[in-house]
Order: sequence, then structure tokens, then C-alpha cells
Amino acid sequence: MEDFPLEQSRDDTLRFAFDQVMQIDGQVVRPDAVLSYPHFSLIRDRLYRVSRDTQTGQEITQLLVPKSRRETVFQAAHYNPMAGHLGSDKTLDRIVARFYWPGIWADVRRWCASCPQCQLVNQPAIPKAPLRPLPLMELPFERLGMDLIGPFHRSARGYRFVLVLVDYATRYPEAVPLRSISAKNVAQALFQVISRVGIPKEILTDQGTSFMSRTLRELYELLGVKSVRTSVYHPQTDGLVERLNKTLKSMIRKFIHDDERNWDKWLDPLLFAVREVPQASTGFSPFELLFGRRPRGVLDLLKEHWEEGPSPGKNEIQYVLDLRAKLHTLGELSRENLLQAQERQQTGCTTEGPS
Repeated sequence: MEDFPLEQSRDDTLRFAFDQVMQIDGQVVRPDAVLSYPHFSLIRDRLYRVSRDTQTGQEITQLLVPKSRRETVFQAAHYNPMAGHLGSDKTLDRIVARFYWPGIWADVRRWCASCPQCQLVNQPAIPKAPLRPLPLMELPFERLGMDLIGPFHRSARGYRFVLVLVDYATRYPEAVPLRSISAKNVAQALFQVISRVGIPKEILTDQGTSFMSRTLRELYELLGVKSVRTSVYHPQTDGLVERLNKTLKSMIRKFIHDDERNWDKWLDPLLFAVREVPQASTGFSPFELLFGRRPRGVLDLLKEHWEEGPSPGKNEIQYVLDLRAKLHTLGELSRENLLQAQERQQTGCTTEGPS
């Protein structure tokens, strides 16, 4: 295969972008033009589209992809386990954070619609009742939603169920495979998650037997956790967990194929797929809200390969200072977006969640 800059220069669909280049290696080459967003730049002989994030104001540098490599990008953004066969909107979000080409939306939509696994598993969306909004939480893992999914086919390691948890502040998901849904197993799995993320103030569950046990009640009392139950008449209060349940079950079905005994091995990469993409209600990915940076995923490896290596890092002190400032800004923006999302939920149906 030709080298990347040469492919870009020979691609007819990118000719218009070359004709509109405004900067070469940081130097303005069209002083008569106003440097606005988006614009095109050449950096180390590679053509980029430079845009600006409307929420954070940060520049987004998108590598323009020639026709010969576009399906490679889609394969990495949709088919691999860390992408999770999410729908066209989420797949596009993942791609445009790093890449761009003319007609990208139409291409991604067409490729997702023709994906055999998605055609087999996906079901038409059913309109849902508006959610009853809960008070917003300021800090990650102050409130967790918790539920169980399964039974699945018994895996080679004996697992049949999954304990699913989601953080209400960041939408960050966790999941633990279970051999049974006994009170002891559920309590142990919950403690496993708490040991990673800290002790929440509240845990929201339905009124299932596994969540009403004495064992779990004693664990809550020991840790000072408030148990919040969804109403029998208004279970949609916990719609955030319900959507995650639906997403995980769909993703698992798309990857097990004829190997149902290894479904549990897919959990971790599929969770990464959910954590990586922005959520409609917050405007950011769960990973970014929690850690203050985008995760480095498969598409980043692909982009770095075409760019001939990652960019140099900052010194550690400056990195920490920048990270603290970014987390504060992301938290404020996320809260604004959540308030707007709750207002929308009061006036109609909600569609949040990976599609």
C-alpha cells in the first residue's frame, strides 16, 4: 500500500480540501483569508480538518481519510469488541473525534445498516414513557443504579448472570458476571465494584428478591449506603440502568455467534465501548467525565500509525494541573447538559443510550 500522504494527495474526493488549505505546519499560507472553523491544514505532509468542540472550545484535529482506507476505519470503529457494534450515531461519534472524509455520515449509516450482526440482533426502537428525573449528583459514584441481566447460556466458567451498575453523575458503567443471583453473590460483586470506585451514598434498584435480602441490607448499613427502590408503578425512574441492560444484552448477542460458552469474556471490551462514546444527556463520554481525558482506543492506534507515531507527552506536573482544570470544566458542562436533558424528558420520550 502507498504511503498515507501520497494516497491523500492522489484521492479525487480530497482535492477540494487541498485547494482550501490555510495552514502548513502552523504557518498561515492564505493571509487574505479569515482563519475560522472548520479549516484544512497540512501537518507533516498529512491533510487534516481542524474543527472546534462547541462545548469545550478545544480544537479537534481530524485526519482526512482517502477512499482506500475508509472501510478500515469503519471496521475498527464498529466491528471490533472494543467498539461493540453500536449504532450509526455512536459509531460516527467515535470516528469523527479522530477522522473525517466527505460523505462520512452517509457512509457510516450505510455500513451500519448492512452489518449482518446488527441486522440479526437489533429490534425496532419502542417509544418509552418520559423518565421521572432524580436529583442530579455532583460527584462520580455518589449514586449508583444496579440491576441484574440474564440468564445467559452457562459459560465455560459457570457464569449465567451479570450484575450491572451505572454511575448517575458520569454514566460510567460497571458489570460483574455471576454464577447465580444469590444474595451472597450479589453482595460480593457489589463490594468488588465498591472496592474500585468508592462507597456510594445511594444505590437505586428495583424491588427484585436479590436486592431485598438481609445480606444486602446489612452491607448497606455497614457502609452507610442509602437504598432507594424504584416504584412498582414507576419503574422508569431507573431508566438509565434499563437502557444499559438493553445495550449490553444486544452487544453480547452480536459477539457470541456460535460460541455461547464464552460470552462472559466479551464483557470488559464491550464495557469499554460504552465508556468511550459520548452520551446524549451529558454531551461527553463516561470515560472522559471520570478521568478528564479521552480514552486511547483502537482508532487512536490506527490514526497514530498513519501519522507515524504518537505525539510527545507533557511533563507530569503540567499534566496533573491541566487534568484538574479539565475535570472541573467537564463537570460544569455535564451538569448543564443533564439539566437540559431532564427538561426534554419532561416533554417527551427519551432516547439516551448507545444505539
